[in-house]
Amino acid sequence: MKFQKKHIVAAALILALGAAVYANWQLSSTGKANAKELGAASYVNATVSATADESVGEKSLSKEQQGYFASERVKRRSAQDEIIDKSREIFDSDSSDEEKSEAQKNVEQMIKNFTIQDSIEAIIKAKGFADCLCCISEEGVTVIVPKEQLNDKAALVIDDAVTSHYKVSYENISIVGA
Repeated sequence: MKFQKKHIVAAALILALGAAVYANWQLSSTGKANAKELGAASYVNATVSATADESVGEKSLSKEQQGYFASERVKRRSAQDEIIDKSREIFDSDSSDEEKSEAQKNVEQMIKNFTIQDSIEAIIKAKGFADCLCCISEEGVTVIVPKEQLNDKAALVIDDAVTSHYKVSYENISIVGA
């Protein structure tokens, strides 16, 4: 008797599984017609043209502009290195604790500004600008971008990138075309 019950239960489970597979197959075959329409070749091979703003972002820089941005980065880096070297001299010398503390604060602020400048530059480049420079000073923030890419939309993108990483009012953000 035990042997027959096991066979009946197994047969019922196999029958239920077969019915589920058949129902799934029937339901999925009706969806294939719709999927064929959605992936039609006309949609796959469609071309999209860039807007005027998007195509400006893809232009490469002229040799003059590349030279300008490269030389300004070198100038900025050398000025930063000079300040760090002066701070090291203060640390290594027999200066007072007050001078060392002030030098440490200056170095910490400079490193913070380096990081913020790099973040702002990376965001602006990610938004489609060919290149940019960000300079943080006591007066505010100056962002230099290629002049061909300056427009109203560019100003909004740059303002957003600057204010999201540095607490400065819009009046203290200067955007310059190079």
